[in-house]
Formats: sequence, C-alpha cells, structure tokens
Amino acid sequence: MHHFAYRNGVLHAEDVPLDALAREVGTPFYVYSASTLERHYKVFDAAFSGHDHMICYAVKANSNQAVLKLLGDLGAGADIVSGGELKRALVAGIPGERIVFSGVGKRDEEMRAALAAGIRCFNVESVPELRRLSEVAAGMGRIAPVSLRVNPDVDAGTHEKINTGRKADKFGIPFGEAGEVYALAASLPGVEARGVDMHIGSQITELAPFERAFARMARLIEALRAAGHGIHHADLGGGLGAPYHGDNDIPPHPDEYAAMVERTLGHLGLSYIIEPGRVIAGNAGALIGRVIFVKETDGKTFVIADLGMNDLIRPTLYEAFHHVRPVREPAAGAEMIEADVVGPVCETGDYMARGRMIPKPERGDLLAVMTAGAYGAVQAGTYNTRPLVPEVLVKEDKFAVVRPRMEAEQIIALDRLAPWQE
Repeated sequence: MHHFAYRNGVLHAEDVPLDALAREVGTPFYVYSASTLERHYKVFDAAFSGHDHMICYAVKANSNQAVLKLLGDLGAGADIVSGGELKRALVAGIPGERIVFSGVGKRDEEMRAALAAGIRCFNVESVPELRRLSEVAAGMGRIAPVSLRVNPDVDAGTHEKINTGRKADKFGIPFGEAGEVYALAASLPGVEARGVDMHIGSQITELAPFERAFARMARLIEALRAAGHGIHHADLGGGLGAPYHGDNDIPPHPDEYAAMVERTLGHLGLSYIIEPGRVIAGNAGALIGRVIFVKETDGKTFVIADLGMNDLIRPTLYEAFHHVRPVREPAAGAEMIEADVVGPVCETGDYMARGRMIPKPERGDLLAVMTAGAYGAVQAGTYNTRPLVPEVLVKEDKFAVVRPRMEAEQIIALDRLAPWQE
C-alpha cells in the first residue's frame, strides 16, 4: 500500500496536497511518504519475526540520507555496492555490523574502508575478488567475514537488464564451482566464510524463481557443512517486486515470501540476511511535473511536461511502466485521450508513458508519475544541463526538502578551463 490519495479533488502525499507542495518547491520534484517507507519496512521485518534475521535495505534503490536515517532508526541495516554507499550508510547512523557489501568490482580502498568500519559481511562474487580481499585484510591484520555469492543459473523471469541469476550474467560464482571456491576461502589468510549469498534479479513478481534458487542454496549449504565449512547465514538477496501496475499487478506479500524461505531453508538453522530495496521504496515515492504544452499532430498527441528521462530513466532504460495521474482529480466523465507523456530532453527515448489513456490535460496542469521512489532519483543525471530535481520527504502534514534543487550554475561550475584557455 501507499499513502497517496485524492482528497477534496487534489492528490495528496499523506496529508500534504501536492499542488501546494509544487507551488512551494517548484517542478519537477520527487516526493516520498515517510509513513509508506515505515510501513513497508515493518511489514517485511515482521514477516521474519521469530527467526534470526537482519533486513539490510538495498541502498542503491534510494540513497537519500533522510530515507536511510528513517530506515536505520527502525533497525534496518544496509546492503551497499560502493564505497560511496558505505559512507552514506555510516553517516546516516547505520553501524558497520548492520552493513553487507555486495557488487562485482570492489576496489582496494573500498575493501579497506569496509574492513575499518567493521561491516557484517562481504558478498564475494569471484575468485579474483576473494584473493584480493584476502591480501587486503591480511595486510591490515583483519579477518574479513565473507559469503560467496553463488549463481544458481535460475531465470527470474524479469526484465533482461535486471536478471542476475543466470550463468550468462556477470554476477556470482558458478554453482558447480562453489565447493571448490569455499575450499579456497578456507585456505586463505584474512578471510572467513560464514554464509552463502544468492540474488537472482529484481522486480520479481512470483515466488517460483526464488523457491528454485533457495532449494539449490539449501542443497549447497548441506554439502558445504558436510565438507566442514561453518555456514551460519543465508543471504537471500532482494528482488521482490513493487506493484507498478496497481491492483492488477500485486507481487507476493512478504508473509508469503517468508513462508517460502522457511519451507526451503528452515531446516538448516540459519540466520537470514534479506536485502529488499524496491519493495520498500518503490511506491513510497512519486515524481511530480507540470505540463508545458499539449502537442497534437496527425493522429498523435504528445503531452510535453517539464520532467524528463534525466529525472526518471526507467521507462527508457527498462521499458518500465509507471501510472501517470493528474494531481487535480478529473471530474466524472472527463474527456480521455490517448497520448504519449514526454519530456523536454532532446532524445526520442525521452518519455514517461506511450500510448496511454489519460484525462485530457491543459498547459500548466500537474502530473504525478507514480511508484517512482526506487531507482528514480538515484539514476538521475544532468543531461542537457538539466539540474537534479529536489527530493521532498512528507510525514503526515509536514514536509521537508531533503535534497535541494541543483542550479545550472552549479553544474557549470564543476567544469574547469584548460590553462591555455584562461
């Protein structure tokens, strides 16, 4: 569920009317509902109550400091994939013992920083990474706790660009080589294998792919323990989807997911690390923009808004679907049109929706692109020298700008002239 609804003819985020918020901060902007973030975390955490577990929020989904602080204060850990995300998590008050470090390309300085922070675990994705982590940790006089990310060769049935658990994908150690690599880890100084990690993809909307992967994980853990390896935890990754299509596309509830985990892994006496991101942040956010022009051509209507692919690249990058709703509730019987909702960026791929039936808008109308709280602002850029837009956090009837709008002058100031041009 989320906390965006029409009241008195205006779309609200919790108790804040979005038209008033637009007047205050300008458009476009992202808005996040604190109550939705809190609810989603608590529901996921409660699904595993009674079992030793840690919910490590996937920072890459939405890394705003206010979001991390909110979730960290609720007890969340952090799943990070870079040294920058490590710094974000620590600054937000998430302690090292609640941080796991994923990703295929960890640099030496990132390893050292994570070791110094005392993180919970490194999710190691290759033999070269394992050997280098051993060298770095031994050089610091530390023991790096590791789990090996094992690729189960399971097709998650999600979009090609977010499918991560097949043998052709860049992630993880091939399933058939896992025993050999755990034996290598046991022989190396500076590392200690404590768990097994699997993450098969993102925006997964059925349980069957997870169940196939975790069944393979269970067999692997049994074999590793039989070989003398002390496997204490299973890192289940993330991947549970968000309801982009609303009531017509509801992913499994966290309770169903947790029951499936217990069914496949519960007999092993493991603790669980779970790394949800999208399912917590996705429909906690929306991107708000304003209609600049309505352009009608021969058989085609374009609604041109001030939000573009540099603000939300998911439709272009993943062919992703987002509901586009007017901030002013349309009257009963309002005229509907088929239109492409596009932005001002100089690319044909600059669109939020194509061939969408929407209430006919007018210049100046506000639009809300829904379920934009995950992989929205974090993937934004400054193409066409378009400034990064504000992020706003709402709690009941209060709001705060938790990232201010960048100005064009700030973007330009990042450049430097060559000495001979001055």
